Amino acid sequence: MKRILITGANSYIGTSFEKWMQQFGDNYQIDTIDMHGDQWKEKDFSQYDSVFHVAGIAHADVSKVSEETKQLYYKVNCDLAVETAEKYKNDLNGKNGQFIYMSSIIIYGEETNINKKRVITPETQPNPSNFYGDSKLKAEKALIETHNKNLNIVILRPPMIYGENSKGNFRELVKLANKLPIFPLVNNQRSMLYIENLCIVIREIIDKNKEGVFFPQNNEYVQTSTLIKLIAKSTNHNLFILNYVSLLIKVLGYFPGKIGKLTNKAFGNLIYAPITRNPDFVDFEESVKRSVGIDRNE
Repeated sequence: MKRILITGANSYIGTSFEKWMQQFGDNYQIDTIDMHGDQWKEKDFSQYDSVFHVAGIAHADVSKVSEETKQLYYKVNCDLAVETAEKYKNDLNGKNGQFIYMSSIIIYGEETNINKKRVITPETQPNPSNFYGDSKLKAEKALIETHNKNLNIVILRPPMIYGENSKGNFRELVKLANKLPIFPLVNNQRSMLYIENLCIVIREIIDKNKEGVFFPQNNEYVQTSTLIKLIAKSTNHNLFILNYVSLLIKVLGYFPGKIGKLTNKAFGNLIYAPITRNPDFVDFEESVKRSVGIDRNE
């Protein structure tokens, strides 16, 4: 039996993983600990084969935060993660363990462009564009230094994660798809990751006691127009895709200010390459159906 500790109570990823793992019964023991305050420091981590660290502060509007808030990002996303890994290593006292850290594609910066394909490979050097990405990258670097022969360090750099009850950008897309009567067809590509597919990856990493940096993503790249159409279809909303306005949308991507920024955010290209297909993954269309069910009555 594998014993797993999730550090960070009530997180979307941690809660989803714990719930998904219930299907495997007694093969896994999963505990969760709240990382607020100092009480977590009294717990003995040595009984766990893997520590899955999901505690952190999610992405915010980086233009509207104080310097104090910025420092909080570093304290939680970086310092807390490193402190947790160090405690785990010390508690192990020579025993073998595995520390899994949720990083993000955000460490490569937020730039997306409708008129230029942006492809990230394992050789691409991180280049954060704000304090959120920098806090994640600093944590990665410090955690890698924590590695020794007894403690395997795993860094996960997922793209946008979505699923039932997920928040953030995907929820906003669901609301948008349920209101608009029309939407333009633009041939862009984005990497995305369905929450159940992430769970499959994490389970395999734990079972095989892997280490290193991982770039989990769906088996398919996502086109914004296709995503909006599938969301509308899944919620029985009539939406028409316009086929002959892609040139106009691409021109808007060159506009300065808010128009260009919003256009590139919605239709920009940002993918991990190459795709390594996993036969156990939920396919994209099915994942959208499962993800938008919670929004049907909104």
